[in-house]
Amino acid sequence: MGSKTFKGGVHPFEGKELAKNSPIKEVLPKGELVFPLSQHIGAPATPVVAVGDTVLKGQKIAEAGGFVSSPIYSSVSGKVTKIEKRRVAVGDMVNSIVIESDGEFKEVEYHPVDDVTTLSKEEIIGRVKEAGVVGMGGAGFPTHVKLSPKEPDKIEYIIANCAECEPYLTADYRRMLESPEDLVAGMKIILQLFDNAKGVFGVENNKPDCIAKLKELVKDEPRMEVCELMTKYPQGGERQLIYAVTGRAINSKMLPADAGCIVDNVETMIAVYNAVKKGVPVMKRIATITGDAIANPSNFLYSMGTPYTQLVEAAGGFKTEPEKIISGGPMMGFALFGLDVPTTKTTSSLLCMTKDAVAANAPIACINCGRCVEACPENLIPCRLAQFGNTGRMEEFEKWNGLECIECGSCSYVCPSRRQVAQSVKTMKKLVLAEKRKKK
Repeated sequence: MGSKTFKGGVHPFEGKELAKNSPIKEVLPKGELVFPLSQHIGAPATPVVAVGDTVLKGQKIAEAGGFVSSPIYSSVSGKVTKIEKRRVAVGDMVNSIVIESDGEFKEVEYHPVDDVTTLSKEEIIGRVKEAGVVGMGGAGFPTHVKLSPKEPDKIEYIIANCAECEPYLTADYRRMLESPEDLVAGMKIILQLFDNAKGVFGVENNKPDCIAKLKELVKDEPRMEVCELMTKYPQGGERQLIYAVTGRAINSKMLPADAGCIVDNVETMIAVYNAVKKGVPVMKRIATITGDAIANPSNFLYSMGTPYTQLVEAAGGFKTEPEKIISGGPMMGFALFGLDVPTTKTTSSLLCMTKDAVAANAPIACINCGRCVEACPENLIPCRLAQFGNTGRMEEFEKWNGLECIECGSCSYVCPSRRQVAQSVKTMKKLVLAEKRKKK
């Protein structure tokens, strides 16, 4: 049987060879750590500590600010020195808790569970919520909300997003290679919540070693299987992954649960395992520090709140001064203005490039070649949507299904005129959604 996939998409240069053979190494933070209170979709967390308080590693420092929210925990022991607005990677000023590490990493006592099969569904969701688990693939949606659909009996697929389709990123690859047992254990825990579901690990076929490891681990698991996916971007997009695995299509007005699916990425499932089995909250995760400007491209287990500067330092610093620094992958990540910003629950990578390929190519007029139409995984006409965006035509943008754009950037990638098609569409999409919110 061939590898499963979706219509459209692109095949960018992978760049994964820079860091894929670098085993995960832990980076211990030092000095000042910053914990933004908005690290997830939904309401910001609310501080439960005050300036001058001494905290331990693993201690809750902010509680969830609502149902769609998530608590935050200190990843070090030390003293709270400030609670103030700090700049984050996207450029916003966000209320944050600042902790000066004492370098001792004194921890709270955790409460592991000997046998997770004895836990009720409510207890499992409660432990996931209390641990501050969110979608760690980028969106940051609180996981306890995702695991609490209105009709749990209608969930038929729990899909582990093991695609890691973004170029250069290898953090999930190393996780699957080094800790596949934790990933499978996380899937088992989630399956306890859904009596009629089976677990599927969707892995791109450029990771044959991971596919082999996972197949070996689930060969005696009747409710789990490994689905080999074609290596193509954006194979890890939620809609594309669901379609490839199940043949079911969803749109912007639907949730995956409407198609009987729940999707979590590798790091999230491992966080669920740590929360439910070990009682350990979300304080650390894996990130790839890579790019041709980095001396030693690496995969690090880092403590959240650590500034990007310390991760670059751990990777040997810059061998060449970068022209462009991107948080995330080159397709959907965003350029950084500097490295003196904190890492968060959704920090998956840092890409440092010696050349800014986008800035080097000035856009020219659209030649109506249709390549963006062929590449679009949502069957849209990106060049037309970009035109509507550039001329402020909101009604036409919406009529031509602009809100269905998943912002993957495939259209910009294939454009021979080097037009920033995706940027124009994304900007107009935000304006249309903002206008809709005003009218509510």
